[in-house]
Amino acid sequence: MPRSDEPVEELLRSLASRVLGSLVRRYGDFARCEDAVQEALIAAADAWPRDGVPDHPLGWLNKVAVNRYIDRVRADSARERRERAALDAMPRDALVAPPPDAEVVRDDLLELLFLCCHPALTASSQLALTLRAVAGLTTGEIAASFLVPEKTMGQRISRAKQRLREAGARFELPPDPEHGPRLQVVLHVLYLMFNEGYSASTGSDLRRPLLTGQALHLVRRLYARLPESGETAGLLALMLLTEARGAARTGPDGVLVPLAEQDRSRWDTAAIAEGTDIITRTLATRTLGPYQVQAAIAAVHDEAPSAEATDWRQILALYEILERLHPNPVATLNRAVALAMVRGPRAGLALLDELESGVLAGHHRLLAVRAHLLDQAGEAAAAALAYREAARLAGSRPEQRFLLQRAARCAS
Repeated sequence: MPRSDEPVEELLRSLASRVLGSLVRRYGDFARCEDAVQEALIAAADAWPRDGVPDHPLGWLNKVAVNRYIDRVRADSARERRERAALDAMPRDALVAPPPDAEVVRDDLLELLFLCCHPALTASSQLALTLRAVAGLTTGEIAASFLVPEKTMGQRISRAKQRLREAGARFELPPDPEHGPRLQVVLHVLYLMFNEGYSASTGSDLRRPLLTGQALHLVRRLYARLPESGETAGLLALMLLTEARGAARTGPDGVLVPLAEQDRSRWDTAAIAEGTDIITRTLATRTLGPYQVQAAIAAVHDEAPSAEATDWRQILALYEILERLHPNPVATLNRAVALAMVRGPRAGLALLDELESGVLAGHHRLLAVRAHLLDQAGEAAAAALAYREAARLAGSRPEQRFLLQRAARCAS
C-alpha cells in the first residue's frame, strides 16, 4: 500500500508512457490509444490509493487501457464504418488483453518519441505532445511551461493527435532522410524534459528524479543508435554532468543550495567521469553544436575542486561561443553571471539590461540573477527587493524559500 497519494501519482507518471507505447504499437491509433491510457490512469488513481497498488501495476494498466481502447473502437464502429472494418480485420488475439502479470518487455519509448515529433505537426505541438505522452506531464504543467492557459494547451494537444491520424503517422523510427530534422526536435524535447525534472517549475520538490531519469534513459538509447551524432553525445554528456550534482542541490530542509555553496563530496563522481569522457571525445571529432558547448561548460564546473577554483574565464568564453551558435536569452542570462565573475558585478548588471525588453522581462530567473549581482555590488536594499519579487513569481516552493531567505539576509 502506498503511504500517500504522491507515490501513486509518481508511479503512474513513470508507467504511462510505457503503456501508451505498448498500445500504439499494437493498434497504431495514437489518438484513441492516448485517450484509453488517460482513462486507465484515472481508474488507477481512483482505485490504487483505496485498494493498494496491484502486484503488477504495469500489467494492470495495460489491461485496463486495452479494454478501454476496445470499448472505444466498438462504440465508434457503428458510425465509422472504415474503422469497424479495420477492427474486424485485426487478428483475434490482438483484441485479447494480456494477463496482469504479463510485463511489457519491449521498450517502445523511442518510437513513441519520434512519433510525437512527426513532421506533420508544428514545432510547438511536437513539444507539447511529447511532454504529455512521453514525459507524462499534465496538461496544466505543460501549459505552465509554454506560458499559455491550460484550456489552450488542451486544445493544442487534441489537434495534434487528430493531425497525426489524418497524416497516417506510423509507429516506427523514421527513415534516414527524416532523421536529421526530427532528431533536432527530439533532442530539444529531451532537453526540456530533463530541465523540468532537474528544476521543477511548480510544486513542493525542487527535483523530479523520474523525469530526469527517463530523459537520461531515452538519450542513452538514442546515443546507442546514433553514435555519430555529436549533438546526441553532447546532450547525454550535459545531462550526466548536470545530474551528477543533483543530490547536493537541496539542503536537509529541502531548500535550494546554489552551486557555489554545494557540498562537492556529494557529487556523483562516476557520472562526472562518464560525462567528461563523452564530451572530450565528441569535441575532438564532431562538428560543434550547442549541447556540446553546454556540456563543456558543465564539465568546467564539475572538474573544479572548489567554487573559488572555477575557471570563469573559460566558462565566459564558452558562453560567448554558445551565443554565436545558438543565440537565446537564457544563454545571455548565464553569460551575465560569468561576466560578473570575470569583470565584476557591474558588467553583469549592464548585460542584464539588454534582457529587460525581451521574453525574459519579468521572469523570476532574470530577477534572481539581478538580485544576486546587486548583492555582490553592495546594493543590499535593491537586492532584497529583487529577491522578494523573484520569489513572488517563482513556481517552485523550494526556490521561493531560497529567494526569500536571501531577501531576508540582504535586508538584515
